[in-house]
Amino acid sequence: MKLSLEDRERLIHEATLARTRAYAPYSRYQVGAAILTEDGQLFSGGNVENAVYPLGLCAERVAIAAAVAAGVRRVIALAVITANGGTPCGACRQVLREFAEVDTPVLIGTPDGAYHEMRLEDLLPESFSVADLSQD
Repeated sequence: MKLSLEDRERLIHEATLARTRAYAPYSRYQVGAAILTEDGQLFSGGNVENAVYPLGLCAERVAIAAAVAAGVRRVIALAVITANGGTPCGACRQVLREFAEVDTPVLIGTPDGAYHEMRLEDLLPESFSVADLSQD
């Protein structure tokens, strides 16, 4: 899928804003994510850490959960903003795959507005999806 410049800018802006709202008192590694839906809605989220480390929530999954809670079932693009341009963790890649196609654009950026584009397939090659469950 080809993203318009306007959609790219909206995604980067919302993910950057979400990063400022992240709750990361332990690692101080703030992450912001924003997803774009088929009907043009944006949902965003920041990471939420917990003193019991494994209970923390990644920004990407917070954004996806917000969209799902609103009835969304398909994601057409994602932006992730970190201080160093880090990519989503493996769990977030798999959760994104549940709601997105392999050619979904993923924008990876930093707070200064710089970003590069990948596809979900670049981040999660040969992914497992619901289509694999129906194999005999």
